[in-house]
Amino acid sequence: MVQKNEIMKILTEKSLLENNGLEFKAMKGGTTNGLLYTLFLENNPAYVVKIDRPSIISATEDFLLAYQDIPLLPNVIYTAVNKEYIVYSYIAGETHFNRCSKLEWMAQITEGLFNRYKKVDQEIPWGRIIGTERISWAEFNRISLESAKESIGDILPSEDHRRVGMTVDSLKKYHDKEEKYYLHGDTGVHNFVYSANELKGVIDPSPLIGPKIYDFTYAFCSSPDGLDISTLMNSFSLWKGSTSISRERLMHEVVFQLYTRIGVCNKVHPHDLNEYMEAWEMWREYLE
Repeated sequence: MVQKNEIMKILTEKSLLENNGLEFKAMKGGTTNGLLYTLFLENNPAYVVKIDRPSIISATEDFLLAYQDIPLLPNVIYTAVNKEYIVYSYIAGETHFNRCSKLEWMAQITEGLFNRYKKVDQEIPWGRIIGTERISWAEFNRISLESAKESIGDILPSEDHRRVGMTVDSLKKYHDKEEKYYLHGDTGVHNFVYSANELKGVIDPSPLIGPKIYDFTYAFCSSPDGLDISTLMNSFSLWKGSTSISRERLMHEVVFQLYTRIGVCNKVHPHDLNEYMEAWEMWREYLE
């Protein structure tokens, strides 16, 4: 694996920064398979160094460069020729905490990112840039459904599982006419940087080719607070193209996203599960 001293040497040689008081510090958590470091300049956090598989570094770089005009996303400073690592600007703040109401940050993320997403050629396959290609968005949803069902198990009654399956089937009728967009793919509070109760940035993309509504509903369901109809509809009113999405479809998309989020919580975030289960009691009425 590339060494920290080697990274600092390259950045200095390329005059991207001065080797004056530089210091690496590991960031909490890191990525699933790689490492994240904060690069301090004179004791102030200035850059993030992400070390991972070349395919992941390439996907991260491509996404950030494609949307380099969006202030919420970090700026690419340097990417290693062999794609072992990428250096991008540090966004001050913290994820999860010190955030404003969901209504406020959903408005900020909708206007600052979702409404600026770009369409891609219809020939580009559905699904994760790093992952298995899908022949349709319906197939992507089916895989998500099966994974969530396995993770949820008997936490929900079999009738709810059945009705979620019917709801996912009902969404298929939209997919033939679906336009493909270049999405962040992991738009949740765990990747939103907040400071002083304001959304400051969005980090760690997992680029995805999919319908724009996916990232919107993913963000809405990414925290158990504010999962009410009023917050949803007020946020959605700011979404470009909202008039092309029926209320019925929006509700079905949200209830399916909430179902998958319950699966994630049961598996890796059990501390949020009770609040999500309370929300489910309200949202389950929108199942098929």
